[in-house]
Amino acid sequence: MTPEGLLGNVNFDADGLVPAVVQDATSGRVLTLAYMNRESLQRTLERQETWFWSRSREELWRKGATSGNTQAVREVLLDCDGDALVVRVDQAGVACHTGEPTCFFRSLGGEPAEAFAALGDLQEIVSERAEAADPDSSYTARLLANGIDTVCKKVGEEATEVVLAAKGDEHGQIVYEAADLLYHLTVLLRATGVSFDEVASELVRRRAPR
Repeated sequence: MTPEGLLGNVNFDADGLVPAVVQDATSGRVLTLAYMNRESLQRTLERQETWFWSRSREELWRKGATSGNTQAVREVLLDCDGDALVVRVDQAGVACHTGEPTCFFRSLGGEPAEAFAALGDLQEIVSERAEAADPDSSYTARLLANGIDTVCKKVGEEATEVVLAAKGDEHGQIVYEAADLLYHLTVLLRATGVSFDEVASELVRRRAPR
């Protein structure tokens, strides 16, 4: 369906706006909430970058136009009532004008629930170390520089540590060793050119009805 056709399914409010929740496509972290009118949504769909309507300035604006913190759009989802959007993006830089990664960084209580965001952050950190870090000062860079055999050996060792902790029924140690395993597995994925998105897609494929 064309962007024009998709727009016909959106129920804009009395002011001609629809709320858009912007979400990091890799980590799942909610980045910001903004508003779109028909024109900004059409631009977002056509250009695959986020455009919004500023209610205070009463004008269109493109995310990152001045800051460079752009958002490349992967997918736009419309809710069941047609009156709210989720925009899944690849964020370049930070999302918030304060310099925070997300606009939702102030907690009003409760326990943090950013497991998937933490994995996304881990993938980004490993990628940064792989591309720019000195192997003499970075464990990640050193692992990758030593080659795939070294990385595979570490994944095997950490998997064994998880098994031993589980056999010993040591809850805290299982948590600790599982974190080590996830880190080393992330390094292995980087070394082999596999992304979290590909792994997630495979999990979705397995979940889908056959």
